[in-house]
Order: sequence, then structure tokens, then C-alpha cells
Amino acid sequence: MKEELDFYNKTNLKSYNLDESMRYQLGMLDSLDAFTRKHSENVANITCRLCEYLHMNTAFTIYCTTCAYLHDIGKLFIPPKILQKNGPLTDKEYEVIKTHTTIGYKMCMDDPKLRPYSAGAKYHHEALNGSGYPEGLLKKDIPIEGQIIRVADEFDAIVSKRQYKTHIGITDTLKLLIEESRAFTPKSVAMKSMEENAKIGKINSKIVKALCKVVIDDINYEISCIFEYTKYLDNQVKRLEKINDYNMKMEKAKKENKKEYYAAYMQSMFEKGENFKNYKYVLEEYRTAYLKRKEVIDNLFDEIKIIKKLRV
Repeated sequence: MKEELDFYNKTNLKSYNLDESMRYQLGMLDSLDAFTRKHSENVANITCRLCEYLHMNTAFTIYCTTCAYLHDIGKLFIPPKILQKNGPLTDKEYEVIKTHTTIGYKMCMDDPKLRPYSAGAKYHHEALNGSGYPEGLLKKDIPIEGQIIRVADEFDAIVSKRQYKTHIGITDTLKLLIEESRAFTPKSVAMKSMEENAKIGKINSKIVKALCKVVIDDINYEISCIFEYTKYLDNQVKRLEKINDYNMKMEKAKKENKKEYYAAYMQSMFEKGENFKNYKYVLEEYRTAYLKRKEVIDNLFDEIKIIKKLRV
């Protein structure tokens, strides 16, 4: 038995009753490579949960989440050698990658069933300060669905790249996003020639605040999963410690019938693969596993404290 963790398992579009039309739209993901498909599903899941924390209505949440599922659909036509390249892209390759937004938008516009969800493909790389692509739009021109999907997309891309197995250390990712969410104002536009882009917001700080809540939810879920496993480990440790107590009593017993009684009791408490020779080793393994999980839980609680102190 072991705990199973999934960063994105709590809420997703499947929680809504999808009609046949929506299933067709999401079925487009079957054509994507495995990594892009998983990323698209993750982004949609995060988007759904962001919408909930942003208090969007159900209709918009379903619409925005479907847009998120389809946001990378244009990558179907990006050469695999570029899309799956290990290492940094050349300037030329990066320009090719960027075309997935316009390709995806055209794919959606050409299909009547996908047309309503074209915004996800088109706007998810636009930045509030005008430094994004494909059109370099400013905040007032970027639909809110594009702003939400951008935050979800960027977060999952960083998390996937770092290959987190746990949320410990994930505050580094949130700090990067917070740095990109500095308040964007018209004054910032006017001063663009005088200031570096780093001082101008790229992403919506309100959405980043919602993301912090989503991440805290995920961490609490991770804690609950590990806690359930620690209860199992604790019970195993107690069982084996009881066996060990009876072993010591057996060794001290002078009467043969007493020895046989303790041995029989120990035998009845052994689980599959355990015996008189290896139970002490198994006990130490369980103790070590228990302490490691407790340490992870403590670190995750610390992570929540750090996130709550972040200034978005």
C-alpha cells in the first residue's frame, strides 16, 4: 500500500455533465502527443479551479475550461523535432513554436463545433504589458479567459519542467509568477521606453492570488493522502512492536508451553512475507517510512505558511 498523489485530481470538467458536443471538442486532444495532452488536461483543470475562486458562473467556467483543454491544439502542426526538443530552442525554432497560437485559432475557427472556444488557442500567450504573442495585445484587449489560461498554462509548464513529486519547494514557482504579476497601469505603458519590462506586469495579479489558493488546496490534499498512509504505517509499527514484545516474553519464558503460546501468537500476527527471522527488519522499514512521511507532512505545512506570506 502507498499514497497516490495527483496535483490536479480534485476538480475537472468531468465534474460537469458534458453533452455530446463537448465530448467532441475534448476528443480533439486524442490527436496530440502524450505530453501535450497531459499538459492540456492539467491546464484545463487548473483553469476550472481558478474560475471557481474568481467566482465565475458555471456557464463561463465550463466555457473557459473547454477553451483551456483546446489551448494547445495548434501544436498538432508543430514539427515533433521542435516540439519535443530537449534543450533551448533557437530563435528560428521559437518563432515556429509561437505559430501554434494562430494555427490553433484557425483550426477552431474552421470547425463550427470548435469555433466558440477559439479564444483559448489565440490568447493564452498574450501578456498584459504587450510583450506577449501572437498580437502583442495589452490588458484591455486580452479577454479574461486568455488571462486565466495564461496563468494556468505557465504554472503547469514550470511544474512539469521541474518534475515535482510533491508540492515541497513549489513556492519558487509561485514567486516567479508573482514577479510577472506586478500591477499593470496605463502609466506603465507611457513609461515603457524609460523602464525595463520586468517592472511592468505580464499576468493578472488577481488570478495569481486565486492560483495560490488552488495550490494550497492541492497541498492540503497531498497532506491528507500522506496522513492516511502514515496511519497505515503507524498501525503496522504498533503491530510489529507487539510481536516484538511477545518475542521478548518468549525468550524469557522458562516453560515450554509458554514459549509455544507466545510463538503461536506471534505467528498469528504475521502478515504475508513476514516471519520470525525478518520481522525486526520489516519493523525498522516501517518506522523509517513513517518518520519520512511525517517529515514530508511537516514540510508541506511549512510550504503553506510560506505561500500565505507571499505578497502578490
